[in-house]
Order: sequence, then C-alpha cells, then structure tokens
Amino acid sequence: MEKLAVHGGPRAVAPGTLKPWPPTDDVDRRMALESLEGTNHALGPNCKAFQDEFAAWNGNKFALTTNSGTAALHMGVAACGCGVGDEVIVPAYSWSSSATCVLHHNCIPVFVDIDFGTMNMDLAKLEAAITPRTKAVIVVHLHGLPVDMERVMDIANRHGLKVIEDACQAHGAKFRGRKTGTWGHCAAFSFNQNKCLSAGEGGMFVTDNEELLSKASRLWSFGEAKTPMESRDYHAYDLGWMYRNDDLGAAYGRAQLTKLDGYIAIQRRNAARLTELLQGTPHLILPTEFDGAEHNWYNYVLRLDMESMGRAGDLGFRDKILAAMRAEGVPPVRWQQFILPAMTVFQAKNGYGKGCPWACPHAAPVDYSLGQFPMAQKHCDTHFSVAGPLRAPHGPEATEAVANGIRKVMENLDQIWGAKGIPCH
Repeated sequence: MEKLAVHGGPRAVAPGTLKPWPPTDDVDRRMALESLEGTNHALGPNCKAFQDEFAAWNGNKFALTTNSGTAALHMGVAACGCGVGDEVIVPAYSWSSSATCVLHHNCIPVFVDIDFGTMNMDLAKLEAAITPRTKAVIVVHLHGLPVDMERVMDIANRHGLKVIEDACQAHGAKFRGRKTGTWGHCAAFSFNQNKCLSAGEGGMFVTDNEELLSKASRLWSFGEAKTPMESRDYHAYDLGWMYRNDDLGAAYGRAQLTKLDGYIAIQRRNAARLTELLQGTPHLILPTEFDGAEHNWYNYVLRLDMESMGRAGDLGFRDKILAAMRAEGVPPVRWQQFILPAMTVFQAKNGYGKGCPWACPHAAPVDYSLGQFPMAQKHCDTHFSVAGPLRAPHGPEATEAVANGIRKVMENLDQIWGAKGIPCH
C-alpha cells in the first residue's frame, strides 16, 4: 500500500515533469516573424503555401485553409449538397461541432450509438439509421483512431450517400495504410492548440473533387464564385460565411507541419509504453487499435470499470478517483461530458428559434430519446484521457511517471472509498 498524495503521500509525477504543448523552436519563430514583416496579413502567401503543403502531406488534390475545424466541417456539409430537411448521420458521442455543423446548413442530424471498444460510430447500426432523406454521413475518427473506412464507403456507395470525414483529431492516422481525410468525399481537420498540428486556431477542408471544392469555397468566402486569390466581382451567388484563415496563423501551421511526422512518431512510442505499463491495472479499461487501424494517439482514452468496483453509475466516486490522480500530478481530462443528443439544442429541437430546422415542412420527425445510445452514455460516464504526457518533448520518463500515478491510485482505491475531503471536480 502506498499513501495517496491526496492524503499527504508523495506525488508520483514530480512538479515540472510535464511540459506545455506545442513545443516551439527557431523554425516557428522565423516563419511567424517573416509573416509579421510581410505586407499581407489576411489571406496571404502563407495561406496558399499551407494549403499546398498540407494537401501534399496528407495526399489530397485540393485544400482550403480555414479559421477552424468547425468551419471546415460546415463547408463539407455544404459541398456535399446537403440542404433543408436533409438528414446527416452523426455518431452520438463526439465534439459538438460534429453535429452542429449539420444545423448550420438547415439539415437534421440523426445520431447513431458508438461502439464501446473503439469509441467510434457503431457501423453495425449505421445502415438502420438511413432513411430516404439521408444525404450524408459524418464519420468521426475520434481521439485519432480511424474508423473502418472500407466498410463505411461500402455502405455509403450502396445507398448513394456522401461521406464527410471529421478528421479534426486524426492528423496522420491511417486505415489500411491510407491516411484519414483521403477516404471520403471530403474531410475536415482542426489546428486548434490542443491538436497534433497546432496553429493556435485554424483548420483545413480537403477533397479530391473539384466540384465539391467549388461549393465549399463559396461558403468559405462570402458566397462569391471567385476566391480572394483570383479576380473577384464581390457578388454573392450563394449564402456564404467568412471562414478564411490569416497569414500569421498559416505561417505557424506551416512551421509545425514540418515537425508533424516526428510528433506523431513520439506519440505512438509513448502510447505503446503507457499501454505496456498499465497492463493488468485493476478496474481500468485500456484503449486498443483494431486490425488495419493506425492510431495517432491525439488522446489516450481510458475507461474506469465501475461495474468491477461495484460502483456502477457512481459518478461522485469516479470524480474522486480523478481528483486523486490530479493530486499525484497526473492530468486526467474528462473530455466531452455530454453525449450529443443530450445537449439542449437537440433535445429542445429549436436551433434557430420557432422549432427550426426540425419544424421545417421539408423535415421528417426524428427521435432523440437517450435510451437509444447506451454505449455513448456508458463511455461518457466512465472515461478520462491523458494527452500532453505522450507528446513532444516528453520521452519515456514522463510516460512512466504518469503510469505510476494512475496505477498508484487504481491499486489503492480503498483509500478513496468513503473518504471525506476529496473534491469531486
């Protein structure tokens, strides 16, 4: 028995062991300064270069740099021709943007439960969610684990559906040796600070289809038919937003892209070591890679086996466990804390007011009763993740310290059972 730090014992992870993400160096400083010293700080030369370099890195014909991954997802919905009353299938557990992007174009999200093992959409339930109004499927490669895209594309092709890959967390992840973002009709990536490729904020829309690129670019830039890199007439031909990126953010993204392959290799090594060290830890469910999948380990997601503890549904005890880990210096994160259909905007069915878009005469009734999504809810109630300790510049020492902290808590749960004074949040 070891005395837990929450009760005054020594910390497993010494202060200063964990470093902030992302690491920056002279490459970042040089490229950012060159952008600042330039004359175009809006959609400048770094934006065009970033598009070309990212498309080449990922294996796409076309790319548009955006101000967020959410914008890129909305562009995907528009590019795929989804409109008023059309249904778009989305996993029941993801970041909110995976579903709210559907509302942005007056479409109706239809949720499918997740597979507990992969945390991604349960493809065995996908076909049953397809109706005559279904126009597209948004496939989320959650936490950097790719979905079985061969199976998805087979289903989509048989039903005449478009596939939008939400690869916002999946930079460099692969299925059957092929990168995410190259399987569907189009895809979205995010460059928010916590992503594997950080530009502070930003994103990228990618596709191999020139018609989809054209539709996406009109939404991206005020509904205009020509981009700011072309000769514009400043005429809005479609409903448009302003989703473009800026030169400084693109310069930073370009600098980080030169290091991305190395970052992912570090994450994979550290994740493999963490898995090795946590094998056999009581009451802990480890993440896995299925056959053909190559995880990028954007997040290393663990689940607490509350049933084996005899504490099923005891969210207060779950929170005490995570508080004990924080006291050890482990940074456990409860990521998305609500399943998507439980969020108010979907339960109220009132996105734009007066019941729209669900009240639109072109829409059909959809059922968001929460009992349809038991695996998403179970995951939501039991998960936590560690990401920073797996990333550059951390090596095996940080990984081992974090593993020791997690094991220490899980092997001494009797010190938490009924203990007072441990915060729940």
